[in-house]
Formats: sequence, structure tokens, C-alpha cells
Amino acid sequence: MTKTLFASPEWPTVPVAGDDAVYPVHRIFCVGRNYAAHAAEMGVEVDREAPFYFTKSALTILPTGETYPYPPGTENFHYEMELVVAIGKPAFRVSVDEAMDAVYGFATGLDMTRRDLQLAARAKQRPWDLGKDVEGSSVIAPLTKAADFGAIGPQRIRLSVNGETRQDAHLSDLIWSVAELVSDLSKFYHLQPGDLIYTGTPAGVGAVLPGDQILGTIDALAPVELTVGKPE
Repeated sequence: MTKTLFASPEWPTVPVAGDDAVYPVHRIFCVGRNYAAHAAEMGVEVDREAPFYFTKSALTILPTGETYPYPPGTENFHYEMELVVAIGKPAFRVSVDEAMDAVYGFATGLDMTRRDLQLAARAKQRPWDLGKDVEGSSVIAPLTKAADFGAIGPQRIRLSVNGETRQDAHLSDLIWSVAELVSDLSKFYHLQPGDLIYTGTPAGVGAVLPGDQILGTIDALAPVELTVGKPE
């Protein structure tokens, strides 16, 4: 057995509703600008030629219900409420019609963002890593199996901060559907069980401060909750 120089963390896992088994997370793909109104509020146009992606480390996964310290290096920390897709079968170069066969389930999730760092990088045409790939920033609730969720479309996606609604849309507002996203990503990656896709956020993103309580919901899925703590 190979000896390691230091202890290596195990893959983070996500509970599954109605199942004793957990879902290990290996990779996180995120979709940018997948709601037209959100793209407009960010001052950019939607790229209707193809979806736009960025990635985050699996180690950014944080279970729902935790208190998350306000992160260092930012003065403009934002929430982004999203539908998360969990891949359950290998998918490589699959068609849109085949894509949903690779989906294991869905969850509510938060893509927490150091917005000031993201925008500074965007202005210089640099990667968004400092703004997006933040420790503990991929908050997620337990997964619901695809068969138990049903067809995607009319479900409402909402987020409130301290009880005040900030985001309110429908999954039918997604520019690129889940099937289209899975199919497109499979042209560039060998998608595997353990891959999560954060599918983008509706309009209404905004900053939070220490002490704020975030609640995100999607019809028929377990809610995602987060308390913003004091900086460490």
C-alpha cells in the first residue's frame, strides 16, 4: 500500500431522500447566465450559441443547515439559488434525447460567490476562481431521485434572506434545459456518477452579511438553508 505524506480528505457526500446510501461528489460543473433576467442584471448578454461553464472543487461542498463564516478577501458576498443535477450513469457524447437517462436526481443548492472578486476578474478577462471556487461555497440539500421529482418545468425556484423573498422564478425559465446541459457537457467530458451540475441562478442575486439566514426552495425538493457567520 502506498504511503501518503499527509491525510487526504474523503470525497464529500450528499444524503439521498428515502435511501440509506449517500452520493459521493467528485466534480462540480456550474452553468453561467442560464436565466435571461439574471444575465441582464449582471450587465451581460446571454450566449445563445452554447451554454457557458465554470468548475468548482468538490471540496467546496457544504451540507444544508450549516453556519458558514463570512469568507476572507471580499466585501460583497452573494447568494445564488440553483437547481442541482446529479449524474448517475456514464455519459459521453449523448444526444439531448438520451441525456436524462444519465441523471440520478436533483437537489436545491447555493452557489455562494465573492462577487467583487468575480467582477474584478471578469473586467480583466481573467478566470473567476477567486470569486467562485470558495471553501464551503457549494451548499446543497439532500438529493431527490429523478423518478420522484418528475418532469422539469413549472416548479418554482425561490430564495429568501431573513424571511424576505429575493429570488422567485420557475425552472421553465432556464435558457438551456437540463437535458441540453448534460448533452452539451458530455461533448467535452466523460460525465460519471459523482458529477454535479449547478444549473444557474435566476435574477435577484444580492449580498449577505454575518447573521443573515438564507432559505432556498424548489417545489418537490428538500430546501437548502444557510446561516452566514462572523468572519474567522
